[in-house]
Amino acid sequence: MDADEREIRKKSLIIMAIIVLVLLIGGFAYYIYDKEKQLSGMTEAFALEKEALSDDLAELSLQYEGHKFSIGNDSLFALLEIEQMKVQRLQEELRTVKATNARRINELRKEIETLRSIMRSFVVQIDSLNTANQQLRDANAQATRRYQQASSQVTQLTRDKERLTERVTLASRLDAVAIQVKAINARGRDVKRIKDADQLMLTFLLAKNITAPVGEKNIYVRFMRPDDDILRKPNSGVFAFENRDIPYSIMRVIEYNGEETPVTFYWKIEEFLSEGTYRVDIFADGNNIGRKTFVLEK
Repeated sequence: MDADEREIRKKSLIIMAIIVLVLLIGGFAYYIYDKEKQLSGMTEAFALEKEALSDDLAELSLQYEGHKFSIGNDSLFALLEIEQMKVQRLQEELRTVKATNARRINELRKEIETLRSIMRSFVVQIDSLNTANQQLRDANAQATRRYQQASSQVTQLTRDKERLTERVTLASRLDAVAIQVKAINARGRDVKRIKDADQLMLTFLLAKNITAPVGEKNIYVRFMRPDDDILRKPNSGVFAFENRDIPYSIMRVIEYNGEETPVTFYWKIEEFLSEGTYRVDIFADGNNIGRKTFVLEK
């Protein structure tokens, strides 16, 4: 082989070496490009995963916050607050972790799933408590209705008893009927003019009443002038009527046996009497049992 052939062969080898080197450099460059493309895709995917995890944490935080106001159990409320603080801690960490930190993002995903599972457990407990509370409220409402019904019945029975007692009291009360007042002279004869009158004679009947207590009865009489001033003697006293003491004109003790009983009172006229309309009231057992008006002429 002469020198020219050796030179040509040398050049061919160099050219082939250059071509092989170019191919190697091109292949390596494509490999680097492909790896960078894959890495860029993975970074974008992790960024999207990070954003999704952030949304999940925000949703979990809102759920914890919402459930805190729907329970009345202090222990469960405290547990909810603890888990919500964990969510807030993960939110802070997720904001600072790099999207390329695949290992930590995967760990955060698992922790979020654990928190979500705990939330589901809390929801079951809250629903159970709410159901129990509703049952208690229903039972309490039913007991309240029964109490109100019982109270209403007791009130009605009390009213019925009061009405019955009132009817019995009214039924047993004495009643003065056939009341008459006459002016009479010293001989006991009826007169019309005041100047001829010596006494006022009051007559009435205590009506028959088998329900009234029998025995001695204090009968009080009040004669009222036209100006509503009461006729009284110096020795006249007072008696109890409607929680106060009032004066009377005459008082007598009558024996009452439940049968119709005639009663007569006399008032000796020792004071000046003017003409006009007078009134007489009769009382017994703390009740006004009769009233009558009469006219005295001049």
